[in-house]
Amino acid sequence: MVISVLASGFLFTDHYQLTMAQLYHRFGLHDRLAQFDYSYRSNPDYGTHQAGYAVTAGLGPLLDWMDRTRVEPADTAALGALQSAAGTPMFSRDFLEWMSSAAYSAVSMWAVPEGRIVHPNTPLAVVEAPLAIAQMLETPLLNHLNYASLIATKASRVVEAAHEGPVFEFGMRRAPGWGANDATRAALIGGATASSNLGMSLELGLASQGTHGHSMVQVFMSIAGGELEAFRAYADVYPDNCLLLVDTIDTLGSGVPNAVRVFEELRSAGHEPRGIRLDSGDLAHLAVRSARMLNEAGFPDVRIVLSSQLDELTIWQIRNQIIDEAPRYEVEAASVLARLVYGVGSRMVTSHGDSSFDGVYKVVAVQNASREWRPAIKISDSPAKLAYPGRKGLWRVYDQRGIATADLVTLAEETPDGRPLHLIHPVQAGVGRVLGDEEISDTEPLLIPICAKGRRVVDLGGVAEARSRRVADLGRLDPGVRRLVNPHTYHVSLSPRLVDLKQTMMDALVEIPG
Repeated sequence: MVISVLASGFLFTDHYQLTMAQLYHRFGLHDRLAQFDYSYRSNPDYGTHQAGYAVTAGLGPLLDWMDRTRVEPADTAALGALQSAAGTPMFSRDFLEWMSSAAYSAVSMWAVPEGRIVHPNTPLAVVEAPLAIAQMLETPLLNHLNYASLIATKASRVVEAAHEGPVFEFGMRRAPGWGANDATRAALIGGATASSNLGMSLELGLASQGTHGHSMVQVFMSIAGGELEAFRAYADVYPDNCLLLVDTIDTLGSGVPNAVRVFEELRSAGHEPRGIRLDSGDLAHLAVRSARMLNEAGFPDVRIVLSSQLDELTIWQIRNQIIDEAPRYEVEAASVLARLVYGVGSRMVTSHGDSSFDGVYKVVAVQNASREWRPAIKISDSPAKLAYPGRKGLWRVYDQRGIATADLVTLAEETPDGRPLHLIHPVQAGVGRVLGDEEISDTEPLLIPICAKGRRVVDLGGVAEARSRRVADLGRLDPGVRRLVNPHTYHVSLSPRLVDLKQTMMDALVEIPG
């Protein structure tokens, strides 16, 4: 299906965003400046294991989409044809006339740059725009940021499990449609080394990765001589990029021996082989046995690529099994681990175990008729769904070791310069910390200006820069928070002034007239 302008342009949003925008227009509120915060409520929980942090991604594609998106005549024509239940026009002519000139060039934004480590219930993107414009941006913003952050987080955990070893993203065939491109970009931000997604890799200026499938070996088995001839044919066409899939028939009985034979032929012709790929069976055991066979044949440095339903927990288990099993076959475990490459597919691009990122977009302040900012709040029976009111800032506090100890949400005009610094728990009354000078090495603002009325004011770079931010942040994150299973909870705190504002507004809203 070709994605039309209607489905990918300004109307790439939910129906109710337009019904609210028209209501604001009808009551003369549409051009009041409003501020919305994007945050997420909880880290991904994969069932048997949990994330202790998330990685931001998707901001670049969102900004690109906002830059190129305009209201087209086809958009207003389509809306004009929609009817209410009574058969009258759903959208009025005056609203459509206003909308024809609407654009995201009215948006100012502050955000946490892509690739940074972030935590729940903190403002990760702040949108300031005329109310109707800011409202219509909700769905596309959530669409771009939620999925990308979900995959970047999963990829980061996979790469950590691999001890920062090479991880190739192989998930395009099982990704959600065109979302495969978003998944590739996000996985690379999360630390993946490369991707099999050819088009997106080229778009990002990166080399794609891939070898061959079982089908090539099966074809040669059927009509052209068998597995050995298939390997020879591949080596003939790609003598300097020869990495062979060895498990079509019998990994240790024929696959590795045939690969070794072809590697010897390549070397005699002046070429060096790249490696083998294992895609089924007990991958840890096969990696150890294959490493020994390759070592004995004089190929101790060729790569061993593992694939087949890998994720962070599986990689962790494989590495531990290799450490335990390698000595039995008189192979040094460290040498096996050092040559491994991990091809991670569907479990990364679908975020296996937790398939959605709980990101939300809530109004936190609106200008009144006098153009004065008035805070807004949502009260919920669930404390986790209570949004912090007002225009805010976000700061990272580092302890005396230079390790991140808390993310502090403040009012916009506050800075955490005073000492002692009071950190208050966002939900549990009376719980908090007080940090003195000797306990703090630095404080860092996380929200930075991104665009001012549609004009970008900072160059955040691309995927490479985002990857570097992730590595730097992980280096300053407590190991307990990085655990794959049952991670330590990172501290997110509120400033006393923000707590007072929240409580004042809650008290006012729950008062029942006598």
